[in-house]
Amino acid sequence: MIKITLPDGSVREYESGTTPHQVALSISEGLARNVLAAEVNGTVVDSSTPIHSDANLKLLTWNDSNGKSTFWHSSAHLLAEALETLYPGTKFGIGPAIETGFYYDVDFGDREFSSDDFKKIEDKMLELARSKSEYIREGVSKADALKYFEAKGDEYKLDLIKDLEDGKITFYTQGSFTDLCRGPHIPNTGFIKAVKLMNVAGAYWRGDETRKQLTRIYGVTFPKQSELTEYLHLLEEAKKRDHRKLGKELELFTFSEKVGMGLPLWLPKGTALRERLVNFLQKAQQKAGYDQVITPHIGHKNLYVTSGHYDKYGADSFQPIKTPQEGEEFFLKPMNCPHHCEIYKSKPRSYKDLPVRLAEFGTVYRYEQSGELHGLTRVRGFTQDDAHLFCRPDQVKEEFKKVIDLVLYVFKALGFDSYIAQVSLRDPENKAKYIGTDENWDLAERAIIEAAAEKGLSTVVETGEAAFYGPKLDFMVKDALGRKWQLGTIQVDYNLPERFELEYTGSDNQKHRPVMIHRAPFGSLERFVAVLIEHCGGNFPLWLTPEQFIVLPISEKYEDYGKKVLESLNNSDIRGLIDFRDEKIGRKIRDAEVKKIPFMLIIGEKEMEDGTVSVRKHGEGDQGTMSIEAFRGHLQKEFLV
Repeated sequence: MIKITLPDGSVREYESGTTPHQVALSISEGLARNVLAAEVNGTVVDSSTPIHSDANLKLLTWNDSNGKSTFWHSSAHLLAEALETLYPGTKFGIGPAIETGFYYDVDFGDREFSSDDFKKIEDKMLELARSKSEYIREGVSKADALKYFEAKGDEYKLDLIKDLEDGKITFYTQGSFTDLCRGPHIPNTGFIKAVKLMNVAGAYWRGDETRKQLTRIYGVTFPKQSELTEYLHLLEEAKKRDHRKLGKELELFTFSEKVGMGLPLWLPKGTALRERLVNFLQKAQQKAGYDQVITPHIGHKNLYVTSGHYDKYGADSFQPIKTPQEGEEFFLKPMNCPHHCEIYKSKPRSYKDLPVRLAEFGTVYRYEQSGELHGLTRVRGFTQDDAHLFCRPDQVKEEFKKVIDLVLYVFKALGFDSYIAQVSLRDPENKAKYIGTDENWDLAERAIIEAAAEKGLSTVVETGEAAFYGPKLDFMVKDALGRKWQLGTIQVDYNLPERFELEYTGSDNQKHRPVMIHRAPFGSLERFVAVLIEHCGGNFPLWLTPEQFIVLPISEKYEDYGKKVLESLNNSDIRGLIDFRDEKIGRKIRDAEVKKIPFMLIIGEKEMEDGTVSVRKHGEGDQGTMSIEAFRGHLQKEFLV
């Protein structure tokens, strides 16, 4: 008999060779019907895989990320089967699951292919799915694998097999289609009830521009048609909320090829919004005991050699800036932390001085491939709301908890109510990726886990996701459409203080190393603004929006009164403007709605005589007539943070 430990900690005994599916059946038939795959001791396997020794078991359904991934990988195989049925002679590259769905790289030969072909492929996939063909795993020798794909004439699979170790090669077959694959897969095709092919693109084989360009077909599948319908609705909503689209409509930012790809230009309204975010956090930081600093946009190469950034990222970064002095090289600043280490080191420190909290809205530069750039979410120059805390080891947990409080304060003020904290630890099987001693890593990881637990955070642990210099706590935020974004990060670092030989004099009058905490509640202002735009659809919180109201005179003769209204409100630190255009009032209202200005103040003969304004609210319509003083009070109540 073997002991199976389930996620709730319960232990059950089964005969050796029992499969995850059989374990599910022993719990309930309903559960068994929904099991897609399983995690055995952390490894995802087919639900039909025999278990021969004591193990931790997690049964994976559609509600688990690894369950979805398995479902979508199996769907890629179903797509390949449909393509081979419809277009004999098609050759196949790779077909992995991705974050939302899957793709398959295929070679159609001389055949023309476009999205016009999607419908018949989708129909064929559903037809094949209804056959409920099992995904059957088979181990094959390298010689037999080569022989099979040589006979099939598929040079892409042969290229993959060349790099595989004999004895570790497996095929999966469903219906009439056999593929080279490690797996795992769902039990059978019948789980796939809804199919949508999303896009077609080109992709060089193995990412090599000197090799043939294949056709990459993207798709998504679901176990219910209703879930596909909901997903497509969310995609339409996401298009409307795309920060690149709204950023242009709301005149927040732009890009210029002459300035350079991935280098955003903030327009006046976007700059005003960004500055309000900066001021908001600076006030909170000041209350929390941070000192503001400013560091240069460049640094000497030796600074980043000392920090370790040069060894890790130097080859893939913006290349050195050479000066007239022979051999002297500078780098565009990729990180603020080495500069802050030098500020800490600028004078002797005592244990009584700690913690030292240095904060900077520092712009950094990292070279991203042009194909990876995306609006404000992936850029080459961005400003981090960086802070670095230097503290004694006995202060680490308390300081970490205070930073958690600050991050949650930011989220609450900006309407991010749904989040999970991800604890990112190093990969114990690949310690060469990281710098620092085992002892320091153990201390840092324990401090993060305990602090998160004491603050009552909902957490997940991701092994292997730590920064190269230390573990971290990342906040994974859900936006209004249910999409997850990484916003806000806190990292414990015992390593940079070692590299920069940072010290403080302890109560024992001896020299000690401080511990460093890296912290950025926004992450980067660029990415944070992009996520905020999409989260609120451009309808920013009133305290943050660039223009809180617009005065709309019905005709030219009411403009002087409109100016008085504008001046009165602006004098109360309420931001607005007036529309002087010679347009009908209906057009002015429509344009103000498109610009998502929260309040429209319409003025005509009656309003001028009574000293009032007729108020419309964006998205809600008429709010009635108010005196200027009443409107001022109404607005001030709404935008209090």
